[in-house]
Amino acid sequence: MRKVLQQLKQYKRDTFQCIGLTALEVVMEILMPFITAIIIDRGLEAGNLSVVYRYGGLMVVMAFLALCFGAFAGKKAAAAASGFGANLREAIYTNIQTFSFSNIDKFSVPGLVTRMTTDITNVQNAFMMVIRVAVRAPLNLIFSFAMCLIINRHLSLMFLIAVVFLVIVIGSIMVVTMRIFRQVFRRYDDLNASVQENVTAIRVVKAFVREDYENRKFSKASRMLYDLSVKAEGLLAFNNPAMMIAVYFCIISASWLGAQFIVGGSLTTGDLTSLFSYIMSLLMSLMMLSMIVVMISMSMASIRRISEVLSEEADLTDPEDPVMEVADGSIDFNDVNFSYKHGSGKNSLSDIDLHIKSGETIGVIGGTGSGKSTLVNLICRLYDVDGGSVCVGGVDVRKYDTEVLRNQVSVVLQKNTLFSGTILDNLRWGNPDATREECIEACKAACADEFIDRMPAGYDTVIARGGANVSGGQKQRLCIARALLKKPKVLILDDSTSAVDTSTDANIRAAFAREIPGTTKIIIAQRISSVQSADRILVLDNGRINAFDTHDNLLKTNAIYQEIYTSQLEGSGDFDQPA
Repeated sequence: MRKVLQQLKQYKRDTFQCIGLTALEVVMEILMPFITAIIIDRGLEAGNLSVVYRYGGLMVVMAFLALCFGAFAGKKAAAAASGFGANLREAIYTNIQTFSFSNIDKFSVPGLVTRMTTDITNVQNAFMMVIRVAVRAPLNLIFSFAMCLIINRHLSLMFLIAVVFLVIVIGSIMVVTMRIFRQVFRRYDDLNASVQENVTAIRVVKAFVREDYENRKFSKASRMLYDLSVKAEGLLAFNNPAMMIAVYFCIISASWLGAQFIVGGSLTTGDLTSLFSYIMSLLMSLMMLSMIVVMISMSMASIRRISEVLSEEADLTDPEDPVMEVADGSIDFNDVNFSYKHGSGKNSLSDIDLHIKSGETIGVIGGTGSGKSTLVNLICRLYDVDGGSVCVGGVDVRKYDTEVLRNQVSVVLQKNTLFSGTILDNLRWGNPDATREECIEACKAACADEFIDRMPAGYDTVIARGGANVSGGQKQRLCIARALLKKPKVLILDDSTSAVDTSTDANIRAAFAREIPGTTKIIIAQRISSVQSADRILVLDNGRINAFDTHDNLLKTNAIYQEIYTSQLEGSGDFDQPA
């Protein structure tokens, strides 16, 4: 809760002003029945019109003030709640940007989306209700009860019975519904995941005619959410019957006992009239409090989920005095062990001792799950090692400023992503200050210029969301050009030429040798042809180094490499078949 409320920041003033204005509005409204009693007793029954006019005018002024206080309070509440919601979204988004891959792995993407949309909307609505209704209702309740005590202490004690009854009923409902709403929001995550997966992979769904299956899966998730929601709302429906029981009890008690007090002369007609007004005000306050209970029940589950993200601290942090310059592109793995679940004993990489000179071209090959992508993720410090060290430019990557390191270690990942905007906009992710000429040169090196020139708008062609209007090979080449614009000391291609033909692949590698000879290049590939011209080739097997040598030597000495080479040369078998 504290983490969430910290995001009020500049809207604290609006919040307190709203509370103050609401309190003044309540004071004005509470005094009106009291003045009504004076008008009845001293004016109408005594036949004194001057009292009626004088106190009637006072009531008009108080009503106008209550209206003004209420209007300004509403404006301040809207500003504070909307600003609070905006700050929460910004805080969550900013914190997510600091997450390492291991942090992101703890939260699903649909779960994060739900937190930034549905959960924050719930909290924003609840906050507005709290600073308006949750301030107004208790004050109204307290002041109304105080006025009832002033008018007639014996009658007022009847209200306590109704209040205790409602507190017990509403409290019981709140405890149960809060537990159900926690499950509801988890189901929202599942529903969002189903929608996101289906829409993202809609081409695959249609290609395999799986629409009916996806509809059934969505319907199942939707039905579970429906059942939980009905269960929660069914419990909350008991609020109204409980409230009506309390209302009828108070009205009947006040009518019966009030009539006896009037006959006995201990209560005037004006006092009973104002007493009924205070009774209704008191009960309306209780009704509003029950609505607040519903909102708080829903928002508490949301607050917990939002707090989880805000409280999550990045696993990877910069040292106090970080190294701000990468000397060269040399890479050293010194007895590295790594596991995605620290302490599990299931290493993805074990006993990796590897030394690469600056400017070398290194090929990496191995079966699925052999640890190729994991290996290169450690170079740019997307994860930290469990044991040993990874050094770039002779310095442990944990001693660098993370931004400095990643600017000098450019990675083209397996899953290539383009963003909405023009081709130039996407290329300048690599270097925001790159000129058009520099972008064109990078595209020539990545062999992307050939298809860009054929596009009607050339480099100003708009890329659809996710790169839907370019092919897989075109997307890969644009991502390579984007990485080249960073002018890195280390360039990592994680199977990022798999969708281009062998001729284009060869041209890209030739351009690398010509354009960036001093850059260390690590090429993960499925094809032998993509790595055979490398200075040395690393063969990984089950997270361990099986061999590290030249293409010619590996063909002579390494069984795994020989098997891969033979299977691809003959056009039979599969890369992943064991030697």
